[in-house]
Amino acid sequence: MTVTDYLLHLFYLIDTQIKALNLPPLRTRGPRPALADSEVITIELAGEFFGIDTDKGIWRFFRRYHQAEFPALARVDRTTFARQAAGLWRVKQLLHGRMLETLPLADPVDGKRWWIIDSFPLRICRLARAPRCKLFRDIARYGHDPTLPGHNQYFGLRVHLRASDRGPVAQAELTGANVPDLDVAVALAPADRREPCLGDRNYWCAGNPHRVWQLARAAMVLLAPFKKKSIDPQPRRSPLLTRLRQVVEAVIGQLATRFHAERTWARDLWHLTSRLTRKVLSHTAAVLLNWQAGNPPLQLDQLIDS
Repeated sequence: MTVTDYLLHLFYLIDTQIKALNLPPLRTRGPRPALADSEVITIELAGEFFGIDTDKGIWRFFRRYHQAEFPALARVDRTTFARQAAGLWRVKQLLHGRMLETLPLADPVDGKRWWIIDSFPLRICRLARAPRCKLFRDIARYGHDPTLPGHNQYFGLRVHLRASDRGPVAQAELTGANVPDLDVAVALAPADRREPCLGDRNYWCAGNPHRVWQLARAAMVLLAPFKKKSIDPQPRRSPLLTRLRQVVEAVIGQLATRFHAERTWARDLWHLTSRLTRKVLSHTAAVLLNWQAGNPPLQLDQLIDS
C-alpha cells in the first residue's frame, strides 16, 4: 500500500477501536480540540513507524507533508499537540489490549499461546557522565550489556518485554539496569498462568530454591535453557528452546532500529513510560495491518510500497 493508504488504514483502525472501547467522555469542560483523539494517535503511531520519535519532529513532518490528510493540524501548534498526545496515554494502553485480542496469537493446531520474555538496555547517558547525570536518579543504575565491547557496562534502565511467539509485544516493564531478568519474570507472567513463557539462559532458576518457590506461587510456567552451555545435562532441549524464542530478537531489533526504543528523549519517568507505550502500540498496529494485508506479520518493510 502507499503512504496515504497506510495512514487511511491506520486511522480507520484507531478510530473504530476507540469507539469499540466505549470510553466515558475524556473532557468534561472546555472547548473541543481541533484534532480528534483518533487523529492525534494516528499521527503519533505513523510518526513512530516512519522513524520520527519526538513530538516536535512528528508535528513538523505531518504539518509539512500530510496536511491534506489532517487539515485541522494547520490550526494546532506544537505544544497543544504534545499535550493532547500525552493526555491520551491511558487510551493508548487500552488500544494496545484491543489490538492484541484482534491478532491471532494462538497456535492454529492446539489453540495454545506461547510467550517469550526478554529485555534490552536503555542508556541514559555516556558512562563517563553517569556520576553527574541527574536524570532518573531514583531508578537508573549501572548494568551490563553483552552486546557492548570491552567491559560491557552502561548506566541507565532496562526494558523487559513479554511478546507472543507470533511477534506482537504484550507487556513491557521498566526497571533499573542492575535488576536481573529473573527478578521481573513473575511481573511479566500472562493472565492465564497455564500459558508457558520461554526465556534465555538468564531465566534459568532450577538451582535457586527461592526463585522456584516464587514461580510456583505465581503458577507461572517458565522454560529456559540450562544456565551454562558447557555442562548442559540436556544438550538437545536447550537449542530447541533457543530456536523457539528467536522471534523476540527480531522484535527487539525492530524496536531498537525503526522505533528507536533505546533512546530516552524524556526527562522524567512518566514521559518515558508514555513514549515506550507509544512505540509498542505503533509496532503492534503495524503488525496487525501487515497481517490484515496478507504479509508476514513481522516483515514491516512490506507494509508500505517503496
